Formats: sequence, C-alpha cells, structure tokens
Amino acid sequence: MLSDYAPCPTLAVADLDRARAFYEGTLGFVATDGEAPEGVFYNAGGDRFLVYPSAFAGTNQSTAMSFQVDDTDFDDEIANLRQHGIAFETFEAEGIVWSDGIGTMGDLRSVWFSDPDGNILNVESSV
Repeated sequence: MLSDYAPCPTLAVADLDRARAFYEGTLGFVATDGEAPEGVFYNAGGDRFLVYPSAFAGTNQSTAMSFQVDDTDFDDEIANLRQHGIAFETFEAEGIVWSDGIGTMGDLRSVWFSDPDGNILNVESSV
C-alpha cells in the first residue's frame, strides 16, 4: 500500500531560476540528483521534494508543504527565516491566536509564508 512509501511533495513554479534562488539562497536547500528535466529535487529531513516549472504555478490557495521542527529549535528557525527576509502571513481561523506572525493553537506554534510563486509553506512545532 502507499502508506509504505515516503511522499514527494511537488511545488509548481513559473520561473525555475527564481525558485532556485529562493529555495537555495533564501531557505538554504541544496539541489540533489542534479537538475531533473522536470525541475530540481531537494532533500529535507530524510525525504525530498520537487520544484518544477508549470503553467499552473501560484494557483494553490492552501499549505503546499509543512516542516515539523523540534520545539527547542523553533525560535531559532523563525529568527533565521526573518533574517533572510521572510515575511509571515496571518489569516482568520478559529482557534489561532496570533503574535508577531506566529500562530498558536494550544501546544502548536506555526508560521506560514509563500515562495515567489505563491506556494504556501509552513513551519510548526508542538510543545
């Protein structure tokens, strides 16, 4: 069954060079497996994800990819993202309390931000 296999998130982008500058230069990912004809693969926490060119880039209005961070590392990761110019997004949602761009829901802390093509990324940790 599919539950035996690791998923590979795929993020559609309009401009692969601009996306590479963001994922490699801003977020610090390193391209793996070389450049695939359909895009670029990156490793993240033992899994990988694909950034690829598509005419449908920027059409997703929900979280495209989420990173689970240890609670002890959350503040450092958030500070690092801010230092790289990442602006966090807030939105109306029942049960989320916002403070300085960080949403808290019980024991869960999260931030959301977009890549240059509007793919929504999330970083979260639980206490």
